[in-house]
Amino acid sequence: MARYTGPVCKLCRREEKKLFLKGAKCFSPKCPLEKRQFPPGQHGRTRRTKLSEYGVQLREKQKLRRIYGLLERQFRSYYEKALRIKGVTGENLLRLLERRLDNVVYRLGFAPSRNAARQLVRHRHFMVNNRPVDIPSFSLRPGDVIKVREKSRKMELIHASMRKMKEGRLLPWLELDKANMAGTVLEIPGRADIPIEANENLVVELYSK
Repeated sequence: MARYTGPVCKLCRREEKKLFLKGAKCFSPKCPLEKRQFPPGQHGRTRRTKLSEYGVQLREKQKLRRIYGLLERQFRSYYEKALRIKGVTGENLLRLLERRLDNVVYRLGFAPSRNAARQLVRHRHFMVNNRPVDIPSFSLRPGDVIKVREKSRKMELIHASMRKMKEGRLLPWLELDKANMAGTVLEIPGRADIPIEANENLVVELYSK
C-alpha cells in the first residue's frame, strides 16, 4: 500500500495544528510548529485568505486523513464503508479508522506514533488472537487481543513508548496488560471516546457533493 514518505512536520504546519505525527518531538520545543506557526512554502508566511465553505471542508478532510496517515483513495474507501453502516456516517467513519490495527497499537502505547506503529505491524511484531498480523489496516473487533510477539518483547522502541504511557491516558474501549504486553478491544468506541479534534460532519458534507 502506498503511503506518504515526505516530512510529516510540514503536514502539521499546513493544517496550522499539531497532528502528533512525530511522537515525543510533538511535545518538545523542537516541534517546528512552535517555531514557525504558518503554512510551509514561500507564500506561507504572508498569504492569509479567508477559506470558502469548500475550503473549510477540504482542510478538515485533509487534517483527518493525515492524522491517520492515509492517502486519498484509502480514506475515501473508509467513507464509502461508513455510508453502508447504519447510524451517523461521520461517527461510523471515525470508528472504522480507530479500529485499524496500527491505530490501536499506538493507542495502547506500544508505539510513539501511528507511523511507528505501522512500521512495527509491517515487520510482524504483533499478534492478534495469537496469530501474527502484518496488515496495518486490519480491522479489530470487540474481544480481539493484540499482543507483542515473544521475539519482539525486548525492543527498546516498544519499552520506551510504554514507559511514557501515563495512567488514565488509555481510552475506555481498550484494556492494557503491561505485564504481558497485551491489549484487548473491549467494545466499538463511541464518538466521546475518540480524542480527535475534528469535525467529521464536514468530511461527510464534502464527499456528499
